[in-house]
Order: sequence, then structure tokens, then C-alpha cells
Amino acid sequence: MPHSLILNLIPKSPIYPQYLTGRHLHALFLTLVSYVDKELGTYLHDSQADKAFTLSPLQISKTPINKGYKLQTQHQEPIATGTPCWWRISLLDDALFGKLTQLWLNLNPQQPWHLGSADLYITSIQGTAQSTQPWAIAIPYTQLYDQASDSERIISLNFATPTAFRQGKYDTTLPTRESVFNSLLSRWNKYSGIELTNVNLDAIFPSFINIHTEIVPDSRSKFIGIIGQVSYRIMGDVEAFEIKQINALADFAIFAGIGRKTTMGMGMGRRVN
Repeated sequence: MPHSLILNLIPKSPIYPQYLTGRHLHALFLTLVSYVDKELGTYLHDSQADKAFTLSPLQISKTPINKGYKLQTQHQEPIATGTPCWWRISLLDDALFGKLTQLWLNLNPQQPWHLGSADLYITSIQGTAQSTQPWAIAIPYTQLYDQASDSERIISLNFATPTAFRQGKYDTTLPTRESVFNSLLSRWNKYSGIELTNVNLDAIFPSFINIHTEIVPDSRSKFIGIIGQVSYRIMGDVEAFEIKQINALADFAIFAGIGRKTTMGMGMGRRVN
């Protein structure tokens, strides 16, 4: 079962912008994993394969989640001591969630965790949807597939953090149907246990595009990705089960992320009405 969890955090000391990069948040997640399973933490650190988790950039709680669901990917000023923050972690398989159960169950709000030079506390974890926090959700894969519509032909996806796709040796920011839905399909087939075959991507056509590019600098490189919304329409004489497959993949986006560097805070996306 995939989980999209929200960790609510309070910094004990200022968090400086240079420690709010995807690389530092990735390291914090591995620290959490290693706390309950050192061998698993080492495996996730060393593995080059597609990984069963995604991370968001750190968000300041007082910043409203706007209608476009754009998230903050860069901070120009330090996050001050005592500022409520939240951080999204999605887990794509039960094995990883099960390994971390002891962390969730035995959460100590007085235990500091390190993010660069800062200490912070995890005050609570949300795992179910709330009106003020649309990124928290958990649902079994079977239910995710069963409740996917077999008639809805309009699919609107919001790209909340910069999103790009690998094309050969280079990145592309163009959200083609192949780039977007093959990204979702590969993760669905790897983790869901419900293999989707012969998904009819040829029936998907972009019908609305409102995007721009953003650059996310890191100490090692710069990542360029798209932010915004793209709507796709399923066209032509398409079987109901084919429509259902495409809708299931779109509903899965909130867990899987889309495109590259999803374990570094990029490619956060979700379906919107």
C-alpha cells in the first residue's frame, strides 16, 4: 500500500538555506531509516535503482497551499527557530513502510534530528487527507485501481515542484504523454503488484497547458524543471478498461512522483480537478 506521509517539524535552531537542498533532505531521510534499520539505510544510500520513496522540499506551515499547489523549492532566508514546518515522505511499498513502523510508533517529540547545522523535532505525523493538507493520504493499490474511473477522459496533473524527464543522455522539460505516463507506469508495475500492460498512451492528447520552468541550484549542479498544470484528454474509440488504466496511473501520481530526482524533492505531482 502506498503512503503519503506528512511530518510536522519544529526547528530548535535556525535552518540555513544551504542546508535546505534536496541532497540534505535526502540525507535526513536516510538518517531516519538508519535509526530503525541501519542495514536498510545503507542499502538505500548505495542503491542506484529506482527507489521506493519520494521526498518533498521543506515547507513552512504558515505558507498557504495555494490553488495551484505550487510548493516552495528554495529559501532565500533562514527558517527561524520555532517556525512550524512540514515535510512530505511517500513510501511506495509495504516493506519499506513496515521497516519504518517503529519510527512512527515510538516517535519522541523531544528527540532532535539534524539537518545540516540545525536540530529539529518531529512533532507529529499525518497519514490521512485533511482539508488543509491535501498531500497526506494512504490507500491500498487494489482500492486505488478499483476506484479508478473507466469513463473519465480528462486528466489534469499539477506539477508542484520542478519536474523533468530523462531523454537519452540529457534531461527534457517537455511533459509529453510518453514521458509522464511511462514514468508513472514503471513505478506502478514495480510496486503495486497489479501489472498494467498495453496501456494505450496513443489515445492521450494534451488539451490545456499552463507551465513555466524553474531552476533549482545545488552545490553540484542546476536542475531545470517545469511547474504548473497540464490537462490531457483521452480521445477516440477507447475501451473502458484502457480508460481505467490511465486514470489509475493519474491517481497514483501523488505517491509516485513524476520524472527525475523524486527522492530529492523534484517531480512532486498530483491529480487535480
